[in-house]
Amino acid sequence: MQDLQVLQPPATPELAPEEIASLSAEVRELAAQRDAVILAHNYQLPELQDVADFTGDSLQLSRAAAATDARVIAFCGVHFMAETASILSPDKTVLIPDPLAGCSLSDSITADQLAAWKAEHPGAVVVMYVNTSAEVKALTDYCCTSSNAVKVVEHIWREHGPDTEILFGPDMWLGSYVARATGLVEDPERYARFHVWDGECHVHAGIRPDDIRRTRELNPNAELLIHPECGCATQAMEYVASGDIDPEGVHMLSTSGMLKHVQENPDGEFIVATENGMLYPLKQAAPQANLIEANRMAFCKYMKMITLPKLRDSLRDLVVEVKVPEDVAERARVPIERMVAIG
Repeated sequence: MQDLQVLQPPATPELAPEEIASLSAEVRELAAQRDAVILAHNYQLPELQDVADFTGDSLQLSRAAAATDARVIAFCGVHFMAETASILSPDKTVLIPDPLAGCSLSDSITADQLAAWKAEHPGAVVVMYVNTSAEVKALTDYCCTSSNAVKVVEHIWREHGPDTEILFGPDMWLGSYVARATGLVEDPERYARFHVWDGECHVHAGIRPDDIRRTRELNPNAELLIHPECGCATQAMEYVASGDIDPEGVHMLSTSGMLKHVQENPDGEFIVATENGMLYPLKQAAPQANLIEANRMAFCKYMKMITLPKLRDSLRDLVVEVKVPEDVAERARVPIERMVAIG
């Protein structure tokens, strides 16, 4: 398991306020010229969130991409998110300003690895976290997010029977959490038919019980907010479920739920156990709130690769386009639509 402390944030050139203002105006003008919508994940740099038409998690942004009438989608996120937008919006031009913005969790399983795993368990139902490549989704039966993973697994048991064999991945922490939340760990025979891939996100790998316990001891009046859709909190979710973290004052909330909770308690004190980019929209929602990182080094280096100059260049030159091949997209669309239908 990697030590988050050695994963320093990337050396993103800091822009002066006047540069941000000038570039933002240029980006908006180019977006209007290109008939483009700008989507920014919650973990993106503040200036990108400020210039975006929509901000949110990967699923929220994919839904926004599918619903937009714009011809061009500029996706400020990581590569699998832009792929998902392309899958859901095949008639639109989807751009990612930096194609090297990847995802360690998505990279933890390949289509060849999944195919081999399926061959070892013929007839098993495959559930994959949405943080996966289009090729992996194309071999998947159901996608899920952290917030609906339990609902997806329970849906499968209702539809296919309680003894259905399931391949769950790639996040091992989310898989362990689902097993606990559904009571599988108390049923050895069924638990043996729930297989979890050994993958993880490089950010949430560093959010450990000691970090949270120490931060809570220093801030005894603070509530603990864990964002269940981010992927970077799933290890912390597992620690709560296993009892390694005291559940008192712990809230597992989606993006909108987290924002709503802070807005309803604007003078509150909150420890935020997720990628630290989330603190920016929370601070915008409740300027008086005291927000504390569970781990000050919880930065996703890939999420910080996109900058305003790169977004400007992307819109100006219509690069880099992300296009999922039609045959892959057609198969990958099925598990995504099943996920959305389950809610």
